[in-house]
Amino acid sequence: MTKQKVAIIGAGIVGASAAYILSKEPHIDLTVYDEGTGQGTSAAAGIISPWLSKRRNKKWYNMVKEGAAFYPDFLNSVMDGESVPSSVYKRVGTLLFKHKDKQLKELFDIGLKRRIHAPEIGELAILSPQEIKELVPIYTKNKSALYASGGARVDGEKLVDLLLKKAVSNGARLIREQVKLERNNHAYAISYGSKKDSADTVILAAAAWLPKLLEPLGYSVDVRPQKGQLVEVALNGYETEDWPVIMPEGERDIIPFEGGSVVIGATHENDKGFDLEIEKETLSAMIKEASHSFSDHFSSSSITSYRSGTRAYTSDFAPFMGEVPELENVYAASGLGSTGLTAGPLVGKCLSELVLNRKTSLPLEDYPINQYVKKTR
Repeated sequence: MTKQKVAIIGAGIVGASAAYILSKEPHIDLTVYDEGTGQGTSAAAGIISPWLSKRRNKKWYNMVKEGAAFYPDFLNSVMDGESVPSSVYKRVGTLLFKHKDKQLKELFDIGLKRRIHAPEIGELAILSPQEIKELVPIYTKNKSALYASGGARVDGEKLVDLLLKKAVSNGARLIREQVKLERNNHAYAISYGSKKDSADTVILAAAAWLPKLLEPLGYSVDVRPQKGQLVEVALNGYETEDWPVIMPEGERDIIPFEGGSVVIGATHENDKGFDLEIEKETLSAMIKEASHSFSDHFSSSSITSYRSGTRAYTSDFAPFMGEVPELENVYAASGLGSTGLTAGPLVGKCLSELVLNRKTSLPLEDYPINQYVKKTR
């Protein structure tokens, strides 16, 4: 039997998820290409808790809602009966803070309505400062918070590593090179160094690097990079594995992992391009923010690592996916921004469904690629 040659360019959360799914198909000869530099997923620690956002884009909300619901079954499939490592993903609950108690009540009511169609939200409650301290002993402030028990945390780098290892064990090839996409009659060529591989079908999961792949083929691509920096600190003497993830007012989330490790971030920098330089002064300021908004303990914690990566955004902050116009059997997705870890596995599944000629789990008409990727010559 002649196998279908499939190439995936980009092995962040979208590409790695598609790779794992397609690697289980016996009729597919799969190769994954990813240089790895600047990948947003590898730098990211994420919160899977999309239900309490007041963002008005219903199509975006449906994507992240379904993405959060997809996680447990997807990871159970990946682990094939074994437990999902808590260092990769764990449901720990979410604490969401607002400046005014009235805002918490509004979000509580929104959560109750959304829970009808998203039961994975779990238990909802407005917790007093003392109740918060019972969940997170280092809490030193005096504000209440909205608690959703279904919230989860995920380590992007560890999840991608897990998915790629599973794909490779299923027979996929992983090539750590920067590549170019070329047309080759009715098929495609993936060139890197002095080598060139052929492919019948291509998935472009290159996030902010999508323009670099498609512009040489005569396309205009509405995708821009956004720099995100995070800092990891150690809270010595505390066991943090079961602490809920914390969302203070603003964009500086606090994500506890096991062993006293806590990740704080991230920045949203639109003017840095693909610059990955760590700016310690900026990250020190984030630690001060966490101290001011949640716990004085952060001001005396020790820094264990810094992270920097690149997200992908469109001009209207909406994601897209589908077949690239006038490139038959080439599929792409991008524009997920800071919700990439939440929606990424499900978007990867949708791209794999396109390759397999199956109905997609999300309606493609809600995320039209031709609004963002246009043939210009």
